[in-house]
Amino acid sequence: MPRGIHVPKEGSMPRGIHVPLVTPFGSDGALDVPSLERLAHHVLNEGAAGLVVLATTGEGALLTADERSTVIGTCRRISDAYGTPLTVGAGTIGTDESIRQAVDRGVAADLLLTVVPYYVRPTDEGVLDHFAAIGAAVGVPLLVYNIPYRTGKTLRAETLLKLLATEHVAGIKHCAGAIDADTLTLLAEGQGVLGGDDAYLYPLLQLGAAGGITASANVAPAAFAAMADAVRDGDAARALDLHNTLLSLVNALFAEPSPSVIKAVLAERGLIADAAVRSPLRPPSAASVTAALDRLRTLGA
Repeated sequence: MPRGIHVPKEGSMPRGIHVPLVTPFGSDGALDVPSLERLAHHVLNEGAAGLVVLATTGEGALLTADERSTVIGTCRRISDAYGTPLTVGAGTIGTDESIRQAVDRGVAADLLLTVVPYYVRPTDEGVLDHFAAIGAAVGVPLLVYNIPYRTGKTLRAETLLKLLATEHVAGIKHCAGAIDADTLTLLAEGQGVLGGDDAYLYPLLQLGAAGGITASANVAPAAFAAMADAVRDGDAARALDLHNTLLSLVNALFAEPSPSVIKAVLAERGLIADAAVRSPLRPPSAASVTAALDRLRTLGA
């Protein structure tokens, strides 16, 4: 794999809309590289600031090692062609295995999206140690993936700010599922926060978030990029109008476990060849897909 940009922290803070790409499969279940290439080109041409691979939306945990390598290599080449950063998911329940993943995948990454350890619910101090160990082992800036409703671990705002202040952390993908007190403190006192809950992206941007890692932007990259631009440019009326329109699309895309509806919509639009997801995910209902396509049409997309 070609080597990533690996810029220093002061130049690595992510901004704008980064798209966690779905991983397309063919009807035979095999990785569909031409569809992945087509989708990656599409979202970057439509204004995405960067690509994210091997994340939850990309079914990264359901891929084989060879498939992960192919996905990373494919999107590294495309990112290099566009001059945009590539973020790669790496991280799991234990520190040692998270380091192994980070070292392996960091060879071709500009940023590593690394989840807060899940299930075991370590102390906040244990989480700080976890990320310090990963950061010491790799020369790639980390994006801490804070998603307590999946990990079972809620971090104090104080801990999140400590993570942002460390040399090896470039930012936080923040998925609190709400605009809570810790989120307000984090945005007021920290830099490098990316919204990860699509429905809350607009208020997070208005409160100072640098951008978002936005699954729904697989389907509507131009509209999400336009909303982020409008917030940045101070065009409050346009930003709010886009948010109100996108909110109904987001709700439709997440009516069933992601990325099943997202993939079905992408297949209907011809951006990927097949809507297949891997078990234990299941294909979405026709009603969910129809609802999402209807919402997408309101954007003129």
